[in-house]
Amino acid sequence: MIPYLFGGRRTNVFDPFSLDVPDPFDSFRSISDSLPSPSGLSGETAALANTRIDWKETPEAHVFKADLPGLKKEEVKVEVEEGRVLQISGERSREKEEKNDRWHRVERSSGRFLRRFRLPEGAKVDQVKAAMENGVLTVTVPKEELKKPEVKAIDISG
Repeated sequence: MIPYLFGGRRTNVFDPFSLDVPDPFDSFRSISDSLPSPSGLSGETAALANTRIDWKETPEAHVFKADLPGLKKEEVKVEVEEGRVLQISGERSREKEEKNDRWHRVERSSGRFLRRFRLPEGAKVDQVKAAMENGVLTVTVPKEELKKPEVKAIDISG
């Protein structure tokens, strides 16, 4: 056994699985875990409240993509409320612990998530479509076609 230089940890040089590799973000996590969440949510819920969603606009539609690994389509809700607010929500259950289980690290988040987006004018909220494939939710909101202003040629007399 030799002492670890930075944290006073010990490791066995001859056993590659006993190497105690330091996590450079460990001290930041312990500090951030003790701070209140800006949104007032618990740490579990706050992690899911920040579910990452991409929003792109094409000439035909607004397309939202959310990575929701491990969730089934039945565990996710897509709604349009108040006329033009797209709401994506769901819940990821915590894995059941067995009596003899010994966890070494828990990094995957669990709990509820909710994201809302105010859709711009011209969004066809009555034609929203959602699909889930390989853990990626894709929500497509078609847009009204932009009417090109009519140009009327005027004859010049004289």
